[in-house]
Amino acid sequence: MAKVSPLLNGLTLITGRANPALAHEVSAIIGIPLCDIHTSTFPDSETHVQVEESLRGKDVFIIQPTCPPVNDNLMELLIMIDACRRASARQVNAIVPYFGYGRQDHKSTGREPITAKLVADIISVAGASRVVAVDLHSAPIQGFFNIPMDHLTAVPLLAESFKKAKFKNAVIVSPDLGGTKLAEKYTDILHLPMAVMSKRRKGIGGREVEFFVSMGEVKGKIAIITDDVITSGSTMKLVDILLAAGAKEVFMAVTHPVLAASALDRVRSSPLKQLVVTNTIAVPENKLLGGKIKVVSLAPLLAKVIKNIHENTSVSQIFTEQHINFPV
Repeated sequence: MAKVSPLLNGLTLITGRANPALAHEVSAIIGIPLCDIHTSTFPDSETHVQVEESLRGKDVFIIQPTCPPVNDNLMELLIMIDACRRASARQVNAIVPYFGYGRQDHKSTGREPITAKLVADIISVAGASRVVAVDLHSAPIQGFFNIPMDHLTAVPLLAESFKKAKFKNAVIVSPDLGGTKLAEKYTDILHLPMAVMSKRRKGIGGREVEFFVSMGEVKGKIAIITDDVITSGSTMKLVDILLAAGAKEVFMAVTHPVLAASALDRVRSSPLKQLVVTNTIAVPENKLLGGKIKVVSLAPLLAKVIKNIHENTSVSQIFTEQHINFPV
């Protein structure tokens, strides 16, 4: 590892079991080894954490996305936060690249919870001093926290994959009206036009859903669908619609590769040219589908953010330098 800067004295990195590979990348870039910590699961499924080093007076950063299994990884994060707080850490910063329960950010009908707010509360109560997340499903979730919350974006890193000559005749496609703000960030960086897709429900009870391009032109262009998360792979149906509308090829740029259930099968069988994602959630080699899924690492961004927080310098300046609005 590189020589540790005196400014980084007192910085401690901890990883849970959700995405240790990302934590190791961050550790290598910063030049500080990961804290020795033993995490285990008892026979009754309870999680146990034992920190093997002194944390007294340290600035601790716990890297733990709350990805599937969401409840297990969330509970492990809370237990690690509590362990660090009880070990007299000066600050406990939760680096949660993927914020689980982000889709449950409002009530869509009566007698429903707002689980994203609940999760924000319990992270605060557990003892976190600050939370860092990437491309929240809904930006207003930032306001659910009563502690400092830094909302990062992976858009500049993902956009780099499309800064090639072949994409000069491309169009950014928002899968729905709700995704236009995210799509606009790609258009700002890549200087490409935007198209928006909509859906129309038909039949009894609106069970039949028809998708169509409601704004913009895709004929003869390379279409780049943008989204914050891919879970079941249902957006693959948009690929066929775009090709039928005259698109030459279709790519996708997505921050969080949850890829649950039959998502991999849908991606594999789809005429999608390539799915570009980040490593907020680990994607094993056997899930890359021979290169059809490309992973861009967020480790350099997270390493820079961690250093800036530790050194009490601006986080938003990282994005200002890239001419990206902050917060997202």
